[in-house]
Amino acid sequence: MKLYKLLRGALLTDGQGYRLLDEEWNTIINRSDLYGYLRGVNSSKQQVSESDAQLWIDQELLPPIGDQEVWAAGVTYFRSMEARMEESRNSGGADLYDRVYHAERPELFFKALAHRVAGHGQPVSIRKDSAWDVPEPELTLYINSEGAIQGYTVGNDMSSRSIEGENALYLPQAKVYDRSAALGPCLYVPESPIGSETRIEMDIVREGQVMFHDAVKIDRIKRSLVELADYLYRECSFAHGCFLMTGTCLVPPNEFTLRPGDRVDITIGPIGTLSNTVGYN
Repeated sequence: MKLYKLLRGALLTDGQGYRLLDEEWNTIINRSDLYGYLRGVNSSKQQVSESDAQLWIDQELLPPIGDQEVWAAGVTYFRSMEARMEESRNSGGADLYDRVYHAERPELFFKALAHRVAGHGQPVSIRKDSAWDVPEPELTLYINSEGAIQGYTVGNDMSSRSIEGENALYLPQAKVYDRSAALGPCLYVPESPIGSETRIEMDIVREGQVMFHDAVKIDRIKRSLVELADYLYRECSFAHGCFLMTGTCLVPPNEFTLRPGDRVDITIGPIGTLSNTVGYN
């Protein structure tokens, strides 16, 4: 099932039809069995025509986040470790990323509050004081307040490689700023955990031309999704649940940097496509 957050409420589809839910977003998603709840209400809510549903999605779609925080896991794929080591070689911090990739404890960091998160079709930003910027396409978990994974969305962890490469302690400045994160287009709530064969695909388009394209299966991740969620919730509580980006394996070549006007399209098969145009704040 897919949940779309709209200005007028939430739109639920099971692939057969659309229904409107008028409850508050935090209340809808923070449940011990979100799939079971949605299956139960699927026949009891206001039915919406496909044309109306598509019109609302086109005009009223919001990122699928309420009062949740967004966190992220780093260096969970081998290619991400390589990229971090490449960008940090001159600063002497390259071996930090090799160590964390092989460590028992994962790297977890705070990414954004809801007001800094862009939705599908909304702009994301690069920093004016950065010379090397990339998107990071990531499968993103929705974890309820009890620490259980309930759903998934597409995430874009916008990053300044020049700032992080200058010094690893600059990670918050490289990662956390206005519109440095995007989530969408919906919250995907399946009956069973998302399959390891699921593919993440990214296109970066500039002036109508594809500048970068790549895809990877999530089975390349070093750590399990449950392990990442468990570490996040060890000493942190989240009253409304939390979103956790799980890391990237798709890294543009070192000579590439984003420019204002570029479009980033990230597709994760069962969830859909998250599309954002790049600009400055």
